[in-house]
Amino acid sequence: MPSFAIAPPPVVTLAIAGSDQVFPVRRVYCIGRNYAAHAIEMGHDPSREAPFFFQKNPDNLYVGDTFAYPSQSTDVHHEIELVVALKSGGVSIPVDQALDHVWGYGVGLDMTRRDLQAQAKAAGRPWEIGKAFERSGPVSALKPVEMVGHPAAGLIQLKVNGTPRQTGDLNQLIWKVPEMIAYLSDYFELAAGDVIMTGTPSGVGEVHRGDVMDCHIDGVADLSVTVI
Repeated sequence: MPSFAIAPPPVVTLAIAGSDQVFPVRRVYCIGRNYAAHAIEMGHDPSREAPFFFQKNPDNLYVGDTFAYPSQSTDVHHEIELVVALKSGGVSIPVDQALDHVWGYGVGLDMTRRDLQAQAKAAGRPWEIGKAFERSGPVSALKPVEMVGHPAAGLIQLKVNGTPRQTGDLNQLIWKVPEMIAYLSDYFELAAGDVIMTGTPSGVGEVHRGDVMDCHIDGVADLSVTVI
């Protein structure tokens, strides 16, 4: 057995509803502009173009009820998303077999330093500075497929201080969950522990310290996070 030059980092895990077990996170893939109305509000064509993905770091995800407003930014936005957790993977997975690789689902937030993301976009640079910062991905406890099935329709909504900000339906996803898995597997070797954040509906907006973000997806989960 090799000895480590430094202590290895801990495995990143997410809670599982009703269980003492936890789900280990390997990679985090996020799809961009996957609801037509959100594509429009971000100034893009809502047509079904080829999907594109970016990544958060595994340790950006966490289970908790607070979000620490990050430094170096004055414009931080909420983005509610359906979270997909994989139990297996592979390459070139057929669409009709993609859901066989799903372990379960949750609701999460892709918190975004919008000002820094906009600067990166304008300069033609990667988005990580706006997307992959510390504790930028609060996630609910995950629920296995045996508990929730494969949700393809249902309300997805985020409220800030009780006022609805984002409201959509999972059936509005431009690229559906099986299609996302199949597409990703053509470019990456997917594996157990991979997490996919499936895009956000329209209504993204700024948050401030003290705001409470209440997230809900019908039949999946709820998540309440306070900005501190």
